[in-house]
Amino acid sequence: MATQDKSVSIAPYFKIHSGKVREVKALCERFIEKSKTEPGCLYYGFSFNGDVIFCREGYQDADAALAHLQNVGPLLAEFQKLTNLLRLEFHGPEAELAKLRGATADYKPEFFVLEYGFRR
Repeated sequence: MATQDKSVSIAPYFKIHSGKVREVKALCERFIEKSKTEPGCLYYGFSFNGDVIFCREGYQDADAALAHLQNVGPLLAEFQKLTNLLRLEFHGPEAELAKLRGATADYKPEFFVLEYGFRR
């Protein structure tokens, strides 16, 4: 069963540097405000488990995901000074993931190909 869903989700996990939780949470609020301006962003938020933070984010397609990365680039640079990237995943159909592979290679992500499903 093939899917017509073109959406892409990004799943980054970060470990917050010791004593930096307050600064990270302040940056999260800035990320939220910046991401709200993106028409291709379907959802966006942060979840915490102690000093590990997960950014839950979804986009209409790879172009919207790339636009997001460009939009929040300066914030991401600040964020990376306060955290260590533990894991980065991209989920979506292969045609969309192909658009992300080169542009995100420096982050060493894992790509999960969506093969079955539906979208309402």
